[in-house]
Amino acid sequence: MVAVAILAAGRGTRMKSDLPKVLHQLGSCTLVERVLESCVSIQPSRIIVIVGYRGDLVQNSLLDNNNNIDNDNIPTLEFVEQTEQLGTGHAIQQLLPYLKEFSEDLLVLNGDVPLLRPETLQELIETHKENKNSATILTANLPNPKGYGRIFCDTNNFVTQIVEDRDCTTAQKQNHRVNAGVYCFNWPALAKILPELKADNDQKEYYLTDVVPLLNPVMAVDVNDYQEIIGINDRKHLATAYQILQMRVKDNWMAAGVTLIDPDSITIDDTVLLQRDVIIEPQTHIRGRTLIGAGSRIGPGSLIENSQIGKNTSVLYSVISDSVVADNTRIGPYAHLRGDSQVGSHCRIGNFVELKKAKVGDRSNAAHLSYLGDASLGEKVNVGAGTITANYDGVKKHQTKIGDRSKTGSNSVLVAPVSLGEDVTVAAGSVVTKNVEDDCLVIARSKQIVRKGWRLKQGDNG
Repeated sequence: MVAVAILAAGRGTRMKSDLPKVLHQLGSCTLVERVLESCVSIQPSRIIVIVGYRGDLVQNSLLDNNNNIDNDNIPTLEFVEQTEQLGTGHAIQQLLPYLKEFSEDLLVLNGDVPLLRPETLQELIETHKENKNSATILTANLPNPKGYGRIFCDTNNFVTQIVEDRDCTTAQKQNHRVNAGVYCFNWPALAKILPELKADNDQKEYYLTDVVPLLNPVMAVDVNDYQEIIGINDRKHLATAYQILQMRVKDNWMAAGVTLIDPDSITIDDTVLLQRDVIIEPQTHIRGRTLIGAGSRIGPGSLIENSQIGKNTSVLYSVISDSVVADNTRIGPYAHLRGDSQVGSHCRIGNFVELKKAKVGDRSNAAHLSYLGDASLGEKVNVGAGTITANYDGVKKHQTKIGDRSKTGSNSVLVAPVSLGEDVTVAAGSVVTKNVEDDCLVIARSKQIVRKGWRLKQGDNG
């Protein structure tokens, strides 16, 4: 069994933010959420998050039911406070009272290193167990290791020496293997020497690396992709990590049969699911828990967030959030669907149409210039240009219902609460305030008055 400790106590002063560093967003998830997600496949027995600066925010974020953590596959999170941030060794010292009876291995992760792949952690743990190591260190061979401490190993990858960059000789600086700051420890062995750590350095901090010479055996495991170990210390690092994440996501989808017309102008969260033969046009952004069905064409210039789009559906220059669109439907250009709207199959929601918490039945159309809020439309309904559901009375929102095969003329206003039956036709320019039965024509407008020979008199216009 393996327990996991996540170091999440630091403020991250270089982020220039009041928000704890680990709560900054990388795509659809916070940094610390991504670290937690990387742990799911190793099935840890315990996960302990070490918090410090604004620890209540970190804790509340991780316990929020609306976050992106797969809570069904991880143990209940535990939180330990590091009241003073005195280094990584000091952070792990805080676990001593909480792991008194624990006799297995401890995986130490950093809450600001969000790109580690689960298979990398799996390899680290397997190597640790197979060799019965006291400690196993994740390492990487960097193209430019300047500023990083070097890890020196024998031919069997057993660690012989750790040397800080400033202390390296010219020859030692030719070694590009660096410490990634991710460790797997035999906890009983580590617990014995943790109290011996000293802050004999300029920063007066307790470093976890100082335990390595006191443990035996210690091995290194090289990560295959050095970009996995990138830590986030400032906004530039955050942007770099996002580029790496996007490259991974887009490469995976193109390999799976998705066409990205201009990958550099497209962003896709790693929480998104795309089916085969989806085409994503330039300047399109797909976020959150979104599913796009096979054969659909999204964009150009579209934003889709936390929504489901059916098969063979097109979305052109439009915004869709928290909504569902069925198969063979056309959305846009310049449509906006939000607030749990649902659109059936073979529909058209066209130019400058907004849906808010609206349900549209199969083969219904709202082609242009309409607002449908808190509305329920049946099948084969046709909404004329400029039709509006007046759903708000200044205090409450009210429902509008339109039955199958009904039609509204241009510039109609349906003042909710109101219900139209099936096969109803609303004349253009009508303001409908009362319910209408099936098979009716509704004309609700003042009589046109024409006064021949009338014009403004001199001076009437001021």
